[in-house]
Amino acid sequence: MAIRQYKPTSAGRRAGQVIIGDDLTKGAKAPKTLLVRQKKRGGRNHHGRITVRHRGGGHKQMYRIVDSYRSNKDGQDATIVSIQYDPCRSARLALLEYASGEKTFILAAVGMKVGQKIFTGVGSEPVVGTSMTLEKIPLGMTIHNIEMVPGGGAKMCRAAGTGAVLNAREKSWAQITLPSGEVRRVPVGCKATIGRVGNIEHNMEKIGKAGRNRWKGIRPTVRGSAMNPISHPMGGGEGRRSGGGHPCSPSGVLAKGGKTRKPRKPSKSAILRRRVSRRYGQQVL
Repeated sequence: MAIRQYKPTSAGRRAGQVIIGDDLTKGAKAPKTLLVRQKKRGGRNHHGRITVRHRGGGHKQMYRIVDSYRSNKDGQDATIVSIQYDPCRSARLALLEYASGEKTFILAAVGMKVGQKIFTGVGSEPVVGTSMTLEKIPLGMTIHNIEMVPGGGAKMCRAAGTGAVLNAREKSWAQITLPSGEVRRVPVGCKATIGRVGNIEHNMEKIGKAGRNRWKGIRPTVRGSAMNPISHPMGGGEGRRSGGGHPCSPSGVLAKGGKTRKPRKPSKSAILRRRVSRRYGQQVL
């Protein structure tokens, strides 16, 4: 893939930077059985109250059903029919076709090509795209689409360019290092896919103009200090003053440096080393 930088014919073009989708299969369409129409809610719950701010509008999207389990495909091989764009996620999708004629979507990994064979389950070779349990994957390999509970579906490392490293195995546990630097242990019966998620240049994309955010359904964000005191704890005052308090949300939740993880969360025992904070350069407790 490559990055396209436009000529500065306008303010939006001057700062805009997009990815050329030369890895996508031209003319490929998603099967209608794998598409679900999404209903826009504008960040509102069933009472009509806004529960998530800065949502609304945006282009119409069809959600692609992605097979994050691949549990009933053990021992079967599939052929990659096409590599497609997904408007609902940063990663690309690979359309697989099995010998039975069934078609499914999976996350496209780096190195996947049209016509390539993809394997699932015990007895498969540890190549890119192969899905198997952690007890069968060789140590030191990069993996993605990782389950946290056997049979629970993939939960970790699904965004574009992400990948974890399988470090060690001990009894019924496997130790992996996540992209954030966190070291976590998961049961060896959990499935993972070998390789790194594709579209690795996604983080180099630049919006360029506010309109592209509106296409995504993201509305403008107003600073709390620019609001009235009744609308935000940081509002009010003469001039650009913050009121002397720490930065927080409209409900008073601290915005910088506050702990967001529940201290008694059951999965806390599975974390061997916490991720390193990019802001302060120390481990997050």
